[in-house]
Amino acid sequence: MSVQQRIRYWRTTLRLTLGLLVLWFLVTFGVSFFARELDFTFFGWPFSFWMAAQGSLLIYGIIITVYAVAMGRLDKALEEQERRDRA
Repeated sequence: MSVQQRIRYWRTTLRLTLGLLVLWFLVTFGVSFFARELDFTFFGWPFSFWMAAQGSLLIYGIIITVYAVAMGRLDKALEEQERRDRA
């Protein structure tokens, strides 16, 4: 694997991780900080209560899934590139 490939792989990994961490921060702290302003009904419950009880957990699961799928694709693309370089 060339140095440029390693740099590109690392930058892509960092961008993905940073983006998902920003989403995590917004869900964890943003919703709780603005809970009073998020005062509307969602599926019959106050939205702030729903996010604290259910929504955050769903979004955390989505974050984990997105990371696993994206890294799997990135690793697969890197393996394909290495195979082409060897041939």
